[in-house]
Amino acid sequence: MSMPFDLDESHLFYMLAAASMVLFVEAIYLLFFSATSYRNRVNRRLRLMQDQVDREGVLIQLRRERGLSSTGDFRLPIIYFNRLVLQSGLTIGVTKFAIFVAIGAVVTFAVTLVMRASLVDAFLYTTIGVLVLPFFVLRFLRNRRQKKFGEQFPDAIDIIVRSLRAGHPIPVAISMVGRELPDPVGSEFGMVADEVTYGADMESAMRALYFRVGQDDLPLFVTAVAIQGSTGGNLSEILENLSGVIRQRFKMRRKIRALAAEGRFSALLLSGLPIVMFMILKFVAPDFYGKIWHEEATMIGLSVAGAWMLLGNFFMFKLVNFKI
Repeated sequence: MSMPFDLDESHLFYMLAAASMVLFVEAIYLLFFSATSYRNRVNRRLRLMQDQVDREGVLIQLRRERGLSSTGDFRLPIIYFNRLVLQSGLTIGVTKFAIFVAIGAVVTFAVTLVMRASLVDAFLYTTIGVLVLPFFVLRFLRNRRQKKFGEQFPDAIDIIVRSLRAGHPIPVAISMVGRELPDPVGSEFGMVADEVTYGADMESAMRALYFRVGQDDLPLFVTAVAIQGSTGGNLSEILENLSGVIRQRFKMRRKIRALAAEGRFSALLLSGLPIVMFMILKFVAPDFYGKIWHEEATMIGLSVAGAWMLLGNFFMFKLVNFKI
């Protein structure tokens, strides 16, 4: 019996074998990563609740991971640094973070000692690395987390509005956000729901939320909930308008970022060009800097040039980044 088109039987066999392998992999995925466990992997709070039934224990663990005590107070003596750790969203805990910093300090000291053969330089670079690098890492994590929270925040408000219009009280609506949205919004609103469950009033829990996140749009939401709790009013309508305002602000920020893209590219080009030219010269003519590389005047000149470049980048950053 001839087929209406010419198809080699070996090709047909390989096609069917490939299709069988795809179906087999899909079956394994559905067996071990079924959709029923999706909600337990939405955010970190729900993942912890999957292994620990006690919600209060989960709340205490989340607080301790973020640098807080079991009651929600600061654990570190330096308030600014403790707030930076808290708002960065670290989940490894302050102790592990300090261990990583210590390991980095030891590695920096050893590498600098081998390359520079000077204890003074090794101590200097290690001190700068320990004091400056963790600060910038935490600031980067905090800014990234706040940006992600701002992107998810209007969706969280919309969920609360729909829940309120369905007749649910505000704690139930906030708990729904903690179940439906990923981090960072999911775990933060889930912690608010847990704090209200275990005795905190709504206003205090909302202010603690702003304290943990520090995002610019949160005070509007906290104030709206606090005023509604004390004086009453149509909270769903207020939050719906607030969601629209936040979305418009987010759209304006994106528009300004697009308009300022030229300035950011200029800063990147002006900063990277000397470094690129230095690397090209080192590759093309290795002896170009070889005779003066170990001179003290060369180190001073490079340090001054680097500081001047950082100062220029700082001013250009201020010109193209501003709050709305």
